[in-house]
Parts: sequence; C-alpha cells; structure tokens
Amino acid sequence: MKRTPPDTLALVDQLADHHCLPLEGYQQLIEDTSELAASSLAKLADQVRRPIYGNKVYLRGLIEISSICSRNCLYCGIRCGNPNAERYRLTPEEILACAEEGHALGFRTFVLQGGEDPWFIDERLEALLHTLKRRFPDCAVTLSLGERSRESYQRLYDAGADRYLLRHETADPALYAKLHPPEMSWENRMQCLRDLKDIGYQVGCGFMVGAPYQTARQLAMDLKFVEQFHPDMCGIGPFVPHHDTVFRDQPAGGAALTIKLLSILRLIHPKMLLPATTALGTIDPHGREKGILTGANVVMPNLSPVGVRRKYSLYDNKICTGDESAQCRACLEARLRTIGFETVVDRGDVAK
Repeated sequence: MKRTPPDTLALVDQLADHHCLPLEGYQQLIEDTSELAASSLAKLADQVRRPIYGNKVYLRGLIEISSICSRNCLYCGIRCGNPNAERYRLTPEEILACAEEGHALGFRTFVLQGGEDPWFIDERLEALLHTLKRRFPDCAVTLSLGERSRESYQRLYDAGADRYLLRHETADPALYAKLHPPEMSWENRMQCLRDLKDIGYQVGCGFMVGAPYQTARQLAMDLKFVEQFHPDMCGIGPFVPHHDTVFRDQPAGGAALTIKLLSILRLIHPKMLLPATTALGTIDPHGREKGILTGANVVMPNLSPVGVRRKYSLYDNKICTGDESAQCRACLEARLRTIGFETVVDRGDVAK
C-alpha cells in the first residue's frame, strides 16, 4: 500500500487553513495516490461545507437546446467536423415546455446548454429569456452557450440571465492548443471569463480530468487558476472519449482523481457551487454520490425531451439518456437520501 509522506498531510492542513497552496503543493496533492491523502481531503472538505450548505444538494434542470456547433474542439462528439453527429435544435416553444415541466417538478434553476449554434442570435435568446423570467420569476436561468462577444454577454445579462457556465478547459495555453483547432484561442477563452465576471454574472469555469496529453502539473495550474479567478461555480469531470474523434482510443479519465479534486476545490473556495457531473457518473456508477460525499453540492438532472438526449453526444456512454424528467429526479433523490443528503428546490445561489 502506498504511504502518504508527512509533508503531504501538512499540505492538506495548509490548504484547509489558508485555502491556497503554491503550484508545487497542488501538484504534490495530485501525484499522491494514497488512500490517506484522499480520505483526509474528503473529510476536511465535508467539514468546511457543512456549516455553509449543510446536507443540501441543489438541483439544476438541464435543457440541452442544440447539438449544432460551429466549433471543432478535437475531443467533442458534436464538433462541426463530425459528419456522423445527429443534429437537432429545440424551438423556443420546446425549451419553454421543458421549463414548464421542470417548474412543476420543483426545479428553480434552468441551465440552457448547447453547442455554439449560430441560429441563437442575441435577439432570439433575449426574447426567450424575457419569456422565461416572466413565466417563472422565482427561477434562475443559467446559460452555457460557449464563447460570445462581451456585448452579447451584456445583452443576455440585461435580458435576465443570472449565471453563465464556460469551462476554461485548461489553464495551460500549450495544452489548449493541442485540444482545439488553430482558430480557437486560449486567450479569448480567458477574456470571455473575465468579461462575464465583470458584467455581473455568477460565473462558472471548469476543466477535464485525464484529458489527452494532460500532466499533473497542468492540473495543478487549473487549481491555481480557480484559486485566483474565484468563480462562483466550477464544473469538472473525467475525460470520456467519443468514438468519432481523434481521441477515440484515449483512456477515460479517472473517477478517483476527479473526486479528490472536488475535495481540493471545496477547500480552495468553501462557498463555491460544485456539480457532481454526468461524466463522473458515466465512469463510475456511484460517482455522483461519491462526489457529493467528498465536496460537491449540485446535480443537474436532464429536462431535455427524451427523444433528443442521445443526440447531445459530447462523449460516449452518457448516462440518463432515456429517463423521463420526473423519474430522473426521483432516482437522484432516492440515491442521495441513502448517503444522508437531501435535495432542495430553491434557486441555490452561491453562499455570500
């Protein structure tokens, strides 16, 4: 059994006390694969979360509005260069119907996620946001629609969008260049995140774990970026390959490392909202529950129409592609109760 060096446990305590580490400290925590290091992080992460969020887990109603994307990220199943991807686009009426169903089930946050579909110009999204806010004034609306101009972000914020999720993917420009085509810019990605925060959104960033070419040092850079950027949310999940990409034979990222990183992120920013992602549940059937136990406090059941869920195929073997929304929520609630957590139906804003 691998033993944990005493200085690793000292780093765990330092992180819990000060919520920051030098880059080398984060790298050491990542490289220490001992059970003691992981369990120490998990215990402390749970301890710092309890006074803030208790045993509450926030539900977000995910509506995947389009599998059409103008980008060609090399790892993604819906990239524009994949001729085999099944394309769809929900109409505004279909999106509103999903929200209506979700509201009746108790969801008070809707996450509109999609590829960078050029049909969704500002005017159409503004009209949709105005309608959502008018019909569901007690709900928050989160957008996850990729890179847009600062003017566009401002218009959508003014129309009622509360939050924006934009994974930074990696804090290392060199790794970003290996995972994206030349026309995509790491600098622009980071500028988008700065613009969103400056406008006033609750902002979420995030990264893949176990991505092609990724090193422990690069993951440490991601942790340092999150520490310094101080997002309201951070979504991470193991890399899962898609059969229609150049990385089809790349092994999936590790669930255990993802779960440990959730604990580290909780200790970096105790008030941050942390999802236990679908990708984590894809790699490990109990991954989402393990993520909740070790620091996460958000899950995102799928409210999209059942007939299109399999078409939003970012990676292979995605879970929850067939359940009805009510079934999916009931299943999640039952599983969370078995580990001592309860779902809540309010907006679930980040703690102040």
